[in-house]
Amino acid sequence: MSYQINKGINRPIEFKGLKAQYIGYLGGGLVGLLVLFAVMYLIGLAIYLCILIILGLGSALFYQVFGLSHKYGEHGLMKRNARSYLPTYIKFKSRRLFYEKR
Repeated sequence: MSYQINKGINRPIEFKGLKAQYIGYLGGGLVGLLVLFAVMYLIGLAIYLCILIILGLGSALFYQVFGLSHKYGEHGLMKRNARSYLPTYIKFKSRRLFYEKR
């Protein structure tokens, strides 16, 4: 018999095709749906309507999170969001900054 030791070293966390932070996004979304269900039930909506709404939103959540995971991968979504913080251009009124000796 042979055993593979340390099979997952330096690899991202993966669960059923979800990678890295998307597992957290899905977990947070499911907790949010649970809270939404409790609120809808407490305000008096019919239980079947609550279940129908939660099932629809839950399937949309799964579809969206799995789509993001497959499209952007482990770090791609963070890179896409970081791109919005880059300036489109840098404007200098003088070159004094480059000529000064320190």
